[in-house]
Amino acid sequence: MCLALPCRIVELRAGEQALIDVAGVGKEISLALVEDVAVGDYVIVHVGYALTRLDPEEAEKTLALFAELGEAALQEATANAA
Repeated sequence: MCLALPCRIVELRAGEQALIDVAGVGKEISLALVEDVAVGDYVIVHVGYALTRLDPEEAEKTLALFAELGEAALQEATANAA
């Protein structure tokens, strides 16, 4: 199973590289597969490569959904441990 995540670009770097924010953690990725990205843009990232730019509103919705899923999983794990 593959999972591509929406991530916000926080810094453009040399050599078609960028620093992204993944849930508060910085990670360097390649921008070789996308064009015309800027700091603040959201991109879909898979295995270290930005695949496409994403509408900021859609990115926020997707990230909120991931957060809800994580919260539900945590609650379930806590209930099962009790």
